[in-house]
Amino acid sequence: MTNAAVIGGGFGGIAAALRLRAKGYDVTVFDRCSRLGGRAQVFEKDGFKYDAGPTVITAPQVLSELFELFGKEISNYVDIVPLETWYRFSFPDGDHFDYGGSPEKIKNEIRRINPRDVSGYEALYKDSERLYRVGYEQLANQPFHRLMDMLKILPQMLRLRVYRSVWGLVSGHIQHDKLRQAFSVQPLLVGGNPFDTTCIYNLIHFLEREFGVHFTMGGTGALVDAFAKLMKEEGISVRLNETVIALPTVGKTIQSVRTDNGEEIPFDLVISNADPAHLYDKMVDAKAVSRSAKLKTKYASKSMGLFVLFFGTNMTYPDVEHHTIWLGKRYKELLSDIFDRKVLADDFSMYLHRPTATDPSFAPEGCDSFYALVPVPNMQGGIDWDDQGPRLTPRIFDALNGSILPGVKDNLAHSFFMTPSDFESRYLSPAGAGFSIAPKFTQSAWFRFHNKAEGPDNLYIVGAGSHPGAGLPGVISSAKVLDQLIPHVTAV
Repeated sequence: MTNAAVIGGGFGGIAAALRLRAKGYDVTVFDRCSRLGGRAQVFEKDGFKYDAGPTVITAPQVLSELFELFGKEISNYVDIVPLETWYRFSFPDGDHFDYGGSPEKIKNEIRRINPRDVSGYEALYKDSERLYRVGYEQLANQPFHRLMDMLKILPQMLRLRVYRSVWGLVSGHIQHDKLRQAFSVQPLLVGGNPFDTTCIYNLIHFLEREFGVHFTMGGTGALVDAFAKLMKEEGISVRLNETVIALPTVGKTIQSVRTDNGEEIPFDLVISNADPAHLYDKMVDAKAVSRSAKLKTKYASKSMGLFVLFFGTNMTYPDVEHHTIWLGKRYKELLSDIFDRKVLADDFSMYLHRPTATDPSFAPEGCDSFYALVPVPNMQGGIDWDDQGPRLTPRIFDALNGSILPGVKDNLAHSFFMTPSDFESRYLSPAGAGFSIAPKFTQSAWFRFHNKAEGPDNLYIVGAGSHPGAGLPGVISSAKVLDQLIPHVTAV
């Protein structure tokens, strides 16, 4: 049996390991954390539980497929439930927009804010479907390591005008500023600025309406545990608390995997779920790295950073939805501060996660569990997070206390936070970027890091920095691309 190493046990690495195992490979997964999941770690404190990773599940079928590879049903491992309200958008004037449910419910909410935008929403949805049919159904699972692959689909992409930004497409259909903001924030969930992210990401609107938004009971950690159980059943070896530091090569072939404990283990092929910029800069011999990979590593625009504030409350907030997008007074200007100027502004917006709205097991009885995710500049902004982290925390609590979480400051059980510097040190994310490189048109498909490495012949790449991009469906789809690049093991 051919030996394959998977570096990184995030969802991309998990999906790659399972797909390779289904092809007959003997698979070993290495991860530097104490449990699988990559950034989808779980923190527990004083009876409260917090998911550190992705909490929004769209396209749940991509998860089911991995179990079906082995003739198994995901429902026997974990319970994934649909949410009635996908997101609540909370505006500075106290108004809100509940997004989700039936098409009629969505249109009624739009009608309440601006009746003239109902027809615009329908037009936006039709555009989103067209983008989905091409961007997701045709391209997400296809490799783009050859320029010819890009040239073949370029006319189709140009007909869809994917060079437009998400904001450009949305504002062409929607008039009201609140609704423009609500329908353009999705790129932030995959690390992009709506004003320069390719509008192909508007396919998310169709994805949400077609398949809904879901949550895993027990949290994302329960989903990771389900995959860990499946991997064990199928004979995949998992080595935790081990960091792969180098991939020794002879010519253009990786010979082995070297870990931080000094061990060197031979493998026939390697799949990396590490950030590609870290992979090419720190792990692969520079002589084996192509010029294109070196240029991307040095010059590719990175996503924003994330400040994540975890906290528990000694009371419940039953009127707060599972997912709330809390928008500040500025929108475009704030995004420019984050992505372009890379300065930490006095104001902010945030995504507030309240898993106890769906699963009370996340907190003791009579309590709530939250995290507030605030987009911030990545480490290229030179921000001292040891200083600014403790300063930002009370500002977030002040904002929440004066709006959707009244009394939160007097009812805190505890709080702690992660900053871009933690992403850099814990997950080896260059510049502490929350989602690897940004999802711009010039950093998509062939322009993104290739799934077939731009270097050693037996190296492949999955995860947020590779095609098709970040987000749970994206990283899992990156592993599906491998089906077309790596053959089944042939019986001798």
